[in-house]
Amino acid sequence: MLERIRIVLIGTSHPGNIGGVARAMHNMGLADLALVAPRCEVITQDSISRASGADHLLHQAKVHATLEDAVADCTLAVGASARSRTLPWPMLSPRELADRLPAECQAAESRVALVFGREDSGLTNAELQRCHAHVHIPTNADFSSLNLAAAVQVLAYECRMAWLNQADGQANATSTAPNDDDDLATHAELERYFEHLERTLIGIDFHDPDQPRQLMARLRRLYLRARPERMEMNILRGILSATEKAANTKPPKP
Repeated sequence: MLERIRIVLIGTSHPGNIGGVARAMHNMGLADLALVAPRCEVITQDSISRASGADHLLHQAKVHATLEDAVADCTLAVGASARSRTLPWPMLSPRELADRLPAECQAAESRVALVFGREDSGLTNAELQRCHAHVHIPTNADFSSLNLAAAVQVLAYECRMAWLNQADGQANATSTAPNDDDDLATHAELERYFEHLERTLIGIDFHDPDQPRQLMARLRRLYLRARPERMEMNILRGILSATEKAANTKPPKP
């Protein structure tokens, strides 16, 4: 299970924080580190020192230009957020997230991404809307700011506890298990669907990109919450293609 969990850091500005994250991951048995557009050098004396023996994770870390690239093969992406948003998204506590992991990681091709934002500003709304759910660490309201490595340590600990519970036969892995008949759609497949959906809605004059009114954000939330399978995604893409074909064959408006 732990091998199927990826820690994704976006726009990290201090190499010491990347090293601290590597240490937190190695402490809890996680090894898949992805960096999205880091704003600093990854391999430095500071990052190696902070890694405290986990510097092999720094050398193995994959660097991506965008979040979409970093989570393209993931079947679940969860964004860490400490701020309330204008459009509510499914919100989990670290323990609730951990309870879902045994089922989410059951299939061999499954991948779970835990996404963390910049030290100074966290994740953007656009980045959070590319996640199936958000996770919030319930810190002291009077002093809620967590160091990046500390935040990763909290979630990594919960991941390890879920793995230990699973090994002991204590985890309820069936309550939220996905349908075994089909694989869940990956993040990349969902993103292609959202692009197709928006193009179709514009083509039939249902969606005005100049006055979006959060339409695509709300539809994104709906489909991410539904967790469609690949077969279902193919059906939806087929419906969109048929809709585009029908719209193009209609006689022009007088």
